[in-house]
Amino acid sequence: MTAPVRFPRFFVTSPAPCPYLEGKTERKVFTELKGPHAEQLNEALGRIGFRRSQTVAYRPSCIDCQACVSVRVSAEAFEPSRTQARNLRRNSDLVVTECRPWATEEQFELLQRYLGERHPGGGMTAMDEMDFADMVEHTPVSSLMIEYREPSDSLRPGRLVGACLTDRQSDGLSMVYSFYDPEHEARTGLGSYIILEHLRRAASQGLPFVYLGYWVEGSDRMQYKVRYRPIEVLGRDGWRRLAAHEQDALIARAVAAGGRCGERAAASSKDGAQEQYRLAD
Repeated sequence: MTAPVRFPRFFVTSPAPCPYLEGKTERKVFTELKGPHAEQLNEALGRIGFRRSQTVAYRPSCIDCQACVSVRVSAEAFEPSRTQARNLRRNSDLVVTECRPWATEEQFELLQRYLGERHPGGGMTAMDEMDFADMVEHTPVSSLMIEYREPSDSLRPGRLVGACLTDRQSDGLSMVYSFYDPEHEARTGLGSYIILEHLRRAASQGLPFVYLGYWVEGSDRMQYKVRYRPIEVLGRDGWRRLAAHEQDALIARAVAAGGRCGERAAASSKDGAQEQYRLAD
């Protein structure tokens, strides 16, 4: 006799100030990822706009705002701009390694430098090593930590300059959380390079998409995501690839409004990483 299918239970967070739009209130719907089918559930929810934080999948569920839009980039069709191509060449000597999702002291020290420069006073700056280990290691799905190092001197591994916690799904790579050396004396564009490298990685593995989380029009620190072409957005009728002129218009509006579409902006949006969710008993 086949066991009955158990649908997940969903919960809603209490309203809280929106971290992206001043004067707005955010609310999230979430569910726990557990059991033998956690991976399949996470993938199914990811296709309808959910993101993962440890053992929880969540998405915005705001009463009076729909500004958060899930976006993904086609790895198969991606072609770097001239600026992105220069970034790829400039950082092509980095040694990229797929590691199991296991937190290290070296990663944590890099994260602390990154948060201190890019998010001073933010909630994650209070993280200790145990919090970081929870963020990386508490995963019920196929996750990996991708490390970016400078070339080795043959005696020891090269300097760690970037890392990204990534979920591997059947239809792509989902970038959960990335961080890097924000004050490297010789390298620029490390945050953008991590995204570009993920796009190349996905394409080489035959995976169609790289999921970038949420784009929020009106939030300066989210505008960098529209730089990667072709981008797809999730709407009521499913995923839709923006036409070139639509994406051009988004970039132009962001620039005209003074939006930061570059490296510093890419460091600023983390889509609810390390948030706390309380499950009902």
